[in-house]
Amino acid sequence: MSVQTGTKKKEGGIAETVRVLFNALIIALVIRTFLFQPFNIPSGSMIPTLLVGDYLFVSKYSYGYTHYSLPFSPRIFSGRFMGGTLKRGDVVVFRLPKDDSIDYIKRVIGLPGDKIQMIDGVLNINGEPVKRERIDDFVIDDDGAVQRVKRYKETLTNGVVYTTLDLTENGFYDNTPVYNVPPDHYFMMGDNRDNSTDSRVLSQVGYVPYENIIGKAQIIFFSIKDGTHVWELWRWPWDVRWDRMFTLVR
Repeated sequence: MSVQTGTKKKEGGIAETVRVLFNALIIALVIRTFLFQPFNIPSGSMIPTLLVGDYLFVSKYSYGYTHYSLPFSPRIFSGRFMGGTLKRGDVVVFRLPKDDSIDYIKRVIGLPGDKIQMIDGVLNINGEPVKRERIDDFVIDDDGAVQRVKRYKETLTNGVVYTTLDLTENGFYDNTPVYNVPPDHYFMMGDNRDNSTDSRVLSQVGYVPYENIIGKAQIIFFSIKDGTHVWELWRWPWDVRWDRMFTLVR
């Protein structure tokens, strides 16, 4: 009798564990699909706003849902459900129009119908230069090799303020033709202006369809120096950027 009771308890314990794991998986899937999805930053195109090694949460509900919101992006419906409004200056994750298996993160600069142009490194929106103010240099310390980069504070017409970098004078995309943003599309740019493949490069990124928007970058929940792996716990005390953890993305 005691052996049989023990077996039942063991079987019940295994079944309960499976149920708990299944429920946890469902909850995680719902959160990832409808609320927040984690992303990490692998490149420097959004420096100084986002650094290589930042891990952040992107809100999926901010702009509504498309088939790209679902795991594996099955094309079971078209358009956007419960669509929200993108604001100029938002930092967003989107699927690359040229290859929708790739996620990009950039800042919304141009709205549908806008005319965007770079003139001598200054962003112009609808024929008006964006207010730009030189501030302290951004310092890059690459294993003791210190580099100082020009940094500017930009203020958009809707009051959104952020900083950009100017790595080189007369960069390749410091002077551009006028970009006419089509209906239901957006013009994206990286804050590291001379090191960002973005909507200025029509052959690689171009205008981003509304349907390709995944969500809005909200908060950095973890950050570790470039070159350090998250699993290298013994390096955390020195390589984790503690001051960036749980900071809002602006």
